[in-house]
Amino acid sequence: MQYRYYDAAPTWANSYLWPVVRREALRLLPPGGAGHPTAFDLGCGNGATAGMLADLGFAVTGIDTSESGVALARAAHPGCRFEVASAYDDLARRFGRFPLVVSLEVIEHLYDPRAFARTLHSLLEPGGTAILSTPYHGYVKNVALAATGRLDAHFTALWDGGHIKFFSIATLRALLREAGFEDPRFVRVGRIPPLAKSMVAIARRI
Repeated sequence: MQYRYYDAAPTWANSYLWPVVRREALRLLPPGGAGHPTAFDLGCGNGATAGMLADLGFAVTGIDTSESGVALARAAHPGCRFEVASAYDDLARRFGRFPLVVSLEVIEHLYDPRAFARTLHSLLEPGGTAILSTPYHGYVKNVALAATGRLDAHFTALWDGGHIKFFSIATLRALLREAGFEDPRFVRVGRIPPLAKSMVAIARRI
């Protein structure tokens, strides 16, 4: 099923995800603002993150399976390119390769995270950087959720199109290594680290 978007505004999660994305993306910009490096937003949703990257100076391409999201993204950010496509498609053949690929809060919705990781890797130039995020899970947080009776709300079993994969740092690191990335760095964001809302992985293609 398609996720339905109703506006092009940033989501509540962007407030704690974007600072890490901005910091890492700015490292890839050439000094003095020369040129416009390219970036790819894998699962761009309503285009808010792509628009943020464009404001930093990137020429951005984004894809999503949501037709409503892509339509809103095109209207809000006409300087970017948005297309309806899937993370399971051969996106590198269609769009090429990029020095930066971003994918925020996407992988937890996908039944085949290994295929997603392969696509993410294929979209990067050699030496390119991937920045992806997903809700964080760890021992302390899981115990806290159980102790406070919030497991049902957290695992969102009744959310159509919601989360179906739940990662720890260890499992996401293993997935990215398997796909051919160097050992990724992780930043936990939103709340204190042991109770973080999400984790951001910064991974480099070898």
